[in-house]
Amino acid sequence: MNVINLFRIAWRALLRNKLRAFLTMLGIIIGVASVITMVAIGQGSKQSIRDQLSTMGSNMITLRPSSNTTVGGGARLGAASLQTLTVEDAKAMEAQAQYITNVSPAVNASGQVINAALNWPTSMQGVSPGYLDIRQWKLKSGVNFTDEDVKTANKVCLIGQTIVENIFGSGEDPIGKYIRFKKIPFKVIGVLEEKGENAFGQDQDDIILAPYTTVQKRLLAITYVQTIYASAIDEQSSALATTEISAILRKQHKLKSTDPDDFTVRTQAELISTISSTSELLTVLLTAIAGISLLVGGIGIMNIMYVSVTERTKEIGLRMSIGARGIDILLQFLVEAIFISITGGVIGVVLGIVAANLVTLLFSWPTLVSESSIVLSFLVCAITGVFFGYYPARNASRLDPIEALRYE
Repeated sequence: MNVINLFRIAWRALLRNKLRAFLTMLGIIIGVASVITMVAIGQGSKQSIRDQLSTMGSNMITLRPSSNTTVGGGARLGAASLQTLTVEDAKAMEAQAQYITNVSPAVNASGQVINAALNWPTSMQGVSPGYLDIRQWKLKSGVNFTDEDVKTANKVCLIGQTIVENIFGSGEDPIGKYIRFKKIPFKVIGVLEEKGENAFGQDQDDIILAPYTTVQKRLLAITYVQTIYASAIDEQSSALATTEISAILRKQHKLKSTDPDDFTVRTQAELISTISSTSELLTVLLTAIAGISLLVGGIGIMNIMYVSVTERTKEIGLRMSIGARGIDILLQFLVEAIFISITGGVIGVVLGIVAANLVTLLFSWPTLVSESSIVLSFLVCAITGVFFGYYPARNASRLDPIEALRYE
């Protein structure tokens, strides 16, 4: 029997019991639609997190002091008060490291920024001019401060969009204006492009950037730095840059081979990998739960195929008596099971894509329908049809033609 005849017979058999065939497909439809929707939500979430973290600088490397004890013992200090990182460390990294392109010391001060009668609680971060390249941050207007501003501890600053919105009037250009932070006047020379919230829900635009020497001397009266930011030459070089930086700082801090590091180095790639792995685990879990629907759908196909074989026993006996072989009967019922499964899979894929788009439209959740999830769903449908349709089909092919014709 050729393949066309097999599909024709299967199609006619399904048309004879349209409602039963549809109800049998329903399990497959729900299963496939659920898998595609769950995978789309997981993939969309993962991509959204990666995009948000990338806005912080995908090549960024962050160094912070790790020892919480002052030199010589004594009181245990908070991370912001530790003094194991210095400007000289940053200069040594800039001079000796081969896998990094920019280095910026960083110090942070919190306070109230004031412009005339308007004020806003925020933080001022002292950095070097290269910080904007490390964070992949551009200026909306104005200019960046220079190395000369850092050298002279000049009172100039760049402000984020949240600062502009809260202490400047509508349509007012902040460039050239003076604002006060902890009673010290700063001249606004640039406005940063809007970045929005990061992956942790922090407003990245609620920031003022100034030369790190200005913040050190005029606001904090300290000589050490709280953080050092650097950027690897590319994302793939982050691990090499981390190893290189650790070696430079251990030498700079005169640590013995047995001494632990008094600093920690974290890369953005590590953070992206960690959060992505969590998202992937959640996706696998959701997909596994949705996959249970496919299993239930497959069991439904097997059940209906057994019923179909029982109802058509006489038909099977008649076909065998006029020359049909066991393999023909087996293929006839197997194709019927695969037909149900694949048709249900096609409808399920369409419903899954529609459901993923509805999730984005109604709940504003990011979704991403991947080709791999669609291909995987089709494969699972085909396997489900073969696996659950084979045993009823095999039973049909092994019927005795005489007994089948006598069946009531």
